Amino acid sequence: MGKLDPSAHPFFQEIATLKVSAHFVIQRSGDVTQYVPVQRRAWHAGLSVWEGREGCNDFSIGIELEGDAKTPFEDTQYSTLAGLISQLQGRYPALGVDRIVGHEHVAPGRKWDPGPMFDWSRLRMLLGEPGVSARSCDWPLIWEK
Repeated sequence: MGKLDPSAHPFFQEIATLKVSAHFVIQRSGDVTQYVPVQRRAWHAGLSVWEGREGCNDFSIGIELEGDAKTPFEDTQYSTLAGLISQLQGRYPALGVDRIVGHEHVAPGRKWDPGPMFDWSRLRMLLGEPGVSARSCDWPLIWEK
């Protein structure tokens, strides 16, 4: 499984002692790193609530996108994200488009991502339109503990 090297960047040194993780990270290049098996808890949402249920880390899959609040996300990030979600939906049919949300929706006021530069309608189009190009998942997902 992937793991950050605290010496690779000064910010990584600052967060090295925190309990934070995500199941997946999609870099600007569209490359994906899986840090946690899908069926295990990742520590990405923190204090959070979705549809009245607290503790989103207990029942969600965390996908982080490399980005910030000022720069648009890359085309390849959207297509990779759509491909990954499609693969997850194959395993979890209840994972409808209406259940795909950001940290900004489950921890408003505390978390802001994916933020104002993320185009939710574009992602929904990629997930819902037959024949719309989504990057196929050519990596093996790790499901089990």
